[in-house]
Amino acid sequence: MADTVRIGGVEIKKTAILAPMASVADRAYRLICREFGAAACVSEMVSAKGICYSDRKTAELCTVTPGERPMGIQLFGCEPEFMARAVEIVLEYSPDFIDINMGCPVPKVAGNGSGSALMKDVGLAAAVAEAAVKAAGNVPVTAKIRSGWSGDSVNAAEVAKALEASGVAAVAVHGRTRDQFYSGSADISVIRDVKNAVKIPVIGNGDVTGAGSCLKMYRETGCDLVMIGRGSYGNPFVFAEIEAAVDGREYVPPTVEERMQVMLRHIRMIVEMSAKTEPFAMHEARKHAAWYMNGGYGSAKFRARCYQLSSYAEAENLADEFINLQSGRMHKKSAEISLD
Repeated sequence: MADTVRIGGVEIKKTAILAPMASVADRAYRLICREFGAAACVSEMVSAKGICYSDRKTAELCTVTPGERPMGIQLFGCEPEFMARAVEIVLEYSPDFIDINMGCPVPKVAGNGSGSALMKDVGLAAAVAEAAVKAAGNVPVTAKIRSGWSGDSVNAAEVAKALEASGVAAVAVHGRTRDQFYSGSADISVIRDVKNAVKIPVIGNGDVTGAGSCLKMYRETGCDLVMIGRGSYGNPFVFAEIEAAVDGREYVPPTVEERMQVMLRHIRMIVEMSAKTEPFAMHEARKHAAWYMNGGYGSAKFRARCYQLSSYAEAENLADEFINLQSGRMHKKSAEISLD
């Protein structure tokens, strides 16, 4: 397969990109994932109407730093006029592309006609996209959609064709319907159907957790790029694994010590980049700490303790305990094998 894919004038390595994830993929998360090989990233979703009325959090959400590029800013909304104005506002932050959220399933977004609710109104989805494209000028506009609103209304290919006709430069497809939320399995055949229906690049998303599932997504859908969301939780290393597989290199997974070092650096970044006090910033860091410890011996108890963290020093101590427990477990196993 080709080494890169072009979305408008943006060239992206054909490995995997980081999905936009509200309350998860903040700047610290994006920088960590880019460092480990994510080919591009997207901001947390920003309300189009919200930034038209208030700029209180616009700079925090929309600022693009050099280490994050190529990076897109994701907007959600269902009113073409507000979407156009929001695009004009975020262009001041020089994003590499602008993404429209047409896939978010949460009630506070979809319940207001935005996000995945746009899958129910193809004409409105196309109008929102067209308004964004006209306002964006030379900056490419992409859209992230789902398979459909429900199992009996899978219409991703139809929506994708309408978006293509509106001038959208690429479309990302999550292989689940809105009523699935994140349960069950992603249906990647829908991504293949979209790829066969349009000429613009198609980005496959859903259930990619490593090199094997990423290469399967490419192979079975013909998609131009792969997007990873939950598969990166506590595992930015997944991007290095995929990059190695695509390049034909051997991949060496991180040791427990290396995982904990990255976890602590990630937490430091969250604390340092936050405008809040350390205890409040640690509230944001807790879930990340728990994810990094997932899968280890005794990790259930450690994850529970992660949700009590209130300082970076406590995180350091917990990481040391976790490393010592894993090391002790390995030594015990080795001794048992030797005795056998």
